[in-house]
Amino acid sequence: MRAALGAFILTATWAVYACAASHLGAAKAVPLTLAVCVLLMFRAIKHERAQPVVLKIGREGLSVGDRIGRVSAQRRIAGCAHWSDCLLVLALAGERGRESTLLLTADTLPRPVFRKLAVLGRRAAGA
Repeated sequence: MRAALGAFILTATWAVYACAASHLGAAKAVPLTLAVCVLLMFRAIKHERAQPVVLKIGREGLSVGDRIGRVSAQRRIAGCAHWSDCLLVLALAGERGRESTLLLTADTLPRPVFRKLAVLGRRAAGA
């Protein structure tokens, strides 16, 4: 995903330069192009840092933590969809009734953890 994001940043930067250079000229397009490139890189870094790194499984739900150990979200498992021990989609209910989904592939988690999440999801779904 990082490589795809890097390719996107390069492509978008080149597109801005190509469009700006045709209208403004090559010399005037460079500052605008650099500004867009820097903005995209800062946003990519911010997105990377916001990604959860700790997933704690509780009796009723999941807690998601950041890089320094703070709990950034705590959600109750509301249901799941499970496809042939390869893919697990958990429906998570948060505060104020907002629902979100968490997509997990079998190779991203240790096997026992994946099974435990599947059992919790099926139990929450009433299956």
